[in-house]
Amino acid sequence: MSTFEDGNYKWRETYFVLFDAGKRPPLESIAKALQRINRRFELSNLTADEQGLFESLTLHSPQDYAAIDICYAADEDVSEQGATLAKDLQATATDPEERTKLARLPKCNARLDILHFEQVVGGEDGDESEELLDPSALLTILDTLVDMTGGVGVDPQSGAVF
Repeated sequence: MSTFEDGNYKWRETYFVLFDAGKRPPLESIAKALQRINRRFELSNLTADEQGLFESLTLHSPQDYAAIDICYAADEDVSEQGATLAKDLQATATDPEERTKLARLPKCNARLDILHFEQVVGGEDGDESEELLDPSALLTILDTLVDMTGGVGVDPQSGAVF
């Protein structure tokens, strides 16, 4: 079940990690890396292809009031998206390291979609309570996936490149 279908969570944002499909990690490696980040992460819906390479998973982080769906995509649309992102973000890239990362995007032919969800916690009157979401899990996971794939992390909403 996708976290979109879970009424206990609401979608907040989507990040991408774009990379070369030849560096697609095995599901087992990703699962172990995520558990090393935080042993309290709860992994479910783990799927791999026939070779054991990563397809998707769901991570719940109750202490952060968050859930994260991660899924793999590789097709010609990914390459087009990389080229479009590089062009769109070039104007806001201020340092040479960021420009170097943007130059790599058009060469990427695979992507991990990282969908971040906030746990819905109701207040006494039925309204949502103050914001409890801690984004640290998302940022740590993003960094780990960038390292594992040798890819480029992108927050398309803010234009940030990791």
